[in-house]
Amino acid sequence: MRSTGVTVGLTTYITSSKAKEIGIRKVLGSTVGQVLWLISSRFVKLVVIALIIATPVAWYVMNRWLENFAYKTEIPWWIFAVAGGITLGITLLTVTLQSLKSALANPTKSLRAE
Repeated sequence: MRSTGVTVGLTTYITSSKAKEIGIRKVLGSTVGQVLWLISSRFVKLVVIALIIATPVAWYVMNRWLENFAYKTEIPWWIFAVAGGITLGITLLTVTLQSLKSALANPTKSLRAE
């Protein structure tokens, strides 16, 4: 659950630092979906890269650890797919909820802040 807190904090920081950019995009006709895609695409890329790196490492470490037990068992591939899907889902949910606040905000308030 700690990573969700990090994701919320990072998303809040990014949306607040890009408030003017989001305001300008909205004034020029950008939709809420486009603003959400702008923010969430970074996080999706990072999670996918992390999964690509972590999955083989976790598989190797878990197989080495399971070799020490008397009853031999294999780790099915779908366990990693489900874990990756859940991680990606939580990330998307968290990022979408945080960036939706910024996307639905009045763009004139962010542009007048200067």
